[in-house]
Amino acid sequence: MEAKTHIAIVTVPVYSHLRSILEFAKRLVHLHHDIHVTCINPTFGSACNNTKALFESLPSTINYTFLPPINLEDLPHDTHPAIQVQVTILCSLPLIYDALKTLHASTRLVAIISDGLISQVLPFGKELNTLSYTYFPSTAMLLSLCLYSSMLDKTISCEYKDLLEPMEIPGCIPIHGTDLPDPLQDRSGVEYKQFLEGNERFYLADGILVNNFFEMEEETIRALQQEEGRGIPSVYAIGPFVQKGSCNEGSDTECLRWLDKQQHSSVLYVSFGSGGTLSHDQINELALGLELSGQGFLWVLRPPNKFGIIANIGAEIEDPFKFLPNGFVKRTEGRGLVVPYWASQVEILGHRAIGGFLCHCGWNSTLEAVVRGIPIIAWPLFAEQKMNAVLLTNGLKVALRVKVNKKGIVEREEVAKVIQNLIVGEEGEEIRQRMKKLEGVATDALKDDGSSTITLTQLAHKWRGLSLGVA
Repeated sequence: MEAKTHIAIVTVPVYSHLRSILEFAKRLVHLHHDIHVTCINPTFGSACNNTKALFESLPSTINYTFLPPINLEDLPHDTHPAIQVQVTILCSLPLIYDALKTLHASTRLVAIISDGLISQVLPFGKELNTLSYTYFPSTAMLLSLCLYSSMLDKTISCEYKDLLEPMEIPGCIPIHGTDLPDPLQDRSGVEYKQFLEGNERFYLADGILVNNFFEMEEETIRALQQEEGRGIPSVYAIGPFVQKGSCNEGSDTECLRWLDKQQHSSVLYVSFGSGGTLSHDQINELALGLELSGQGFLWVLRPPNKFGIIANIGAEIEDPFKFLPNGFVKRTEGRGLVVPYWASQVEILGHRAIGGFLCHCGWNSTLEAVVRGIPIIAWPLFAEQKMNAVLLTNGLKVALRVKVNKKGIVEREEVAKVIQNLIVGEEGEEIRQRMKKLEGVATDALKDDGSSTITLTQLAHKWRGLSLGVA
């Protein structure tokens, strides 16, 4: 029998965002078998194997369609990946609307859920006379900043990075202006204007679904929910959504076999997400810091990139080992393992040998650490990652943050010190205990009577009622 309740999800061609929203879709249909989901996916270029694997792992109650690829040949060859995504989104909007209109005519959609990066879709819900939601794959803290950004823009006259005191965002811990997302570091730039415009569109949403659980950001979520009915959309904490295992069959098991030989909680896992990269100088300092620390490590290494991010995570063009210090691999043999480009992070973080995670504080990676109780060394690179680092270190106190010198480099001595503090120090043990408690709360949130499950079920009941014609 065909499902009566039909939801459309509109994604963006960003691997980390795809992972998050597809995990949400899988959780939704797992809990509510009568809900059917169709994913509409804007594209540019050809999908890499990692992206294909995400879609091929979806259950039968989730359909997906890839829109015709957007031609980006008119853009300069060295265009930043973020701009490529923005152009793809803008050029895909007519295609998205047509796809939604066709889908609505044949299945009567009860809701459209679009990724937070593509808030231009929100007005389509009103045009099609259906509910329209934003899926927000980051923190409630960032959401609060987004929703109050216009107010902050009117009340603060200087550049945020020049503020002498930490900023007060409603419901959030204080944060220095230098730790705000990249678009807010230059208020005269195009990115800042686009940031404000996108945030204003959030107010068109019938609700905002946040990939976090109530107990992790209780004060922030409560503050947002108290403003419902006074302009701010309803906020639903329904996470955490993380991958349960690798989507790639036959993924490399070398690192897992190596971990099997290591002592319990003795290894630091080092990775900067699905595409983050470091400069050559920073790779050198990180390597020498790992060596100096004397601790075990498993490092996913990528070559430098001028943007600090690899657009095509499936591309393995350059040998990253040539950027390591001479003799580093030989000197750390047995104690450390360097893996080029990619490793199965979900499986690695679940291994008994992992005692810490040096990461960029991307939200997917952060939640993967939380649900496995792995303490963090925060090394933010771009986007909202510095905000996430502030939440983890100052708010939840489950991470140590590296200090950057005046040239923007984390020096080897700093690397060694923070690793030792986390893996064998007293401070690290206190952080580990707090993270273990947070792991338990995250697990509870996804139980049948947990806060996230109850919230998602309430939404599902609302959508089911609409499909049956119940107001």
